[in-house]
Amino acid sequence: MDERLTIGELARRTGVATSALRYWEELGLLPAPARVSGQRRYPPSAVGLVGVVLMLRDVGFTLREVKTFVASRSPAGDGWRELYHRKLAELDQRIARAQVARTAIAHGLACPHEDIFECSNFASGVAAILEERSLEEAHEEIHSH
Repeated sequence: MDERLTIGELARRTGVATSALRYWEELGLLPAPARVSGQRRYPPSAVGLVGVVLMLRDVGFTLREVKTFVASRSPAGDGWRELYHRKLAELDQRIARAQVARTAIAHGLACPHEDIFECSNFASGVAAILEERSLEEAHEEIHSH
């Protein structure tokens, strides 16, 4: 017979607070555990499932996406691949935005003006944002002159 874990034991083995484990259970990320005298008792396999949640969260999945991922598991299914493709595209977009932001900050640090508000390039960037253009468009416009 496998030894069931209390929520405290599961928390200790995974480094996840008991409140988070209860929340994840409420969201359906963890299956409802058996109860012994009203106390939650998780199978040892719950440690691995918590690890899956942590890993997916750390690579950028939301808890809602983790729930979809966990629910999509089936012996022949590859629904998880679609989730991975979508997340990869989302991460590529975030990386592109972060690279543009990094370039803007690097340009700001290289600005010869003592006060960045006196810089015409900075003012052009602000104007572009107010005109609902992207930082990337503003950067291209500034450097095309």
